[in-house]
Amino acid sequence: MKTDAQLRADIFEELKWEPSIREAEIGVAVKDGVVTLTGHVESYAQKYAAERAAERVSSVRALADDLHVKLPSERARTDTEVAHAVANALDWDIEVPHGLTARVEKGWVYLDGSVEWQYEKGAAERAVRYLTGVQGVTNRIMVKPVRVSTSAVSKKIREALHRTAELDSSRITVEEREGKVTLKGKVRSWAERTDAERAAWAAPGVLSVEDELTVGV
Repeated sequence: MKTDAQLRADIFEELKWEPSIREAEIGVAVKDGVVTLTGHVESYAQKYAAERAAERVSSVRALADDLHVKLPSERARTDTEVAHAVANALDWDIEVPHGLTARVEKGWVYLDGSVEWQYEKGAAERAVRYLTGVQGVTNRIMVKPVRVSTSAVSKKIREALHRTAELDSSRITVEEREGKVTLKGKVRSWAERTDAERAAWAAPGVLSVEDELTVGV
């Protein structure tokens, strides 16, 4: 495992490597593998990119995001303007089903409604994440999938984990009950943890995923 100093240096390098953010505006603190990002960025898209960049670095055990979005004056938009842009973005994205609703308050977007698949929930958030004027997104969309048998859900998740090249599936156990999936075990990085969670969400019939995986060698 890396020392906190090594981990902090690696995160700074990863932030520099990510072209969509400005690393000079971001501070990094590390204690026992727990990373805290501070400072401000010029868009919610940059904030999201900084989070993903930090999570990609090996030995990150957890991430606390204290970054703030500080929009330049030329990018400022009224809530009405943002709301119109959000409605259009949701309507034009082919992966976003109809029937979802959005509310904008001080630049913050709240998404509501229900979908059958987790990827549709993610698509709705992705559709509005990069819009000018957006300060943040709270995704309250509920996943309500078609019901399938418990044994089928667990089997499909285990098969998906085994297919993923970057994952050691033998270290991960899958528990499923009435559509609620719990992942347990150990992975080598935060990125592997994200991959395992994504694989679980991709199975039909999954209502929720509880990620109890720990990061370590």
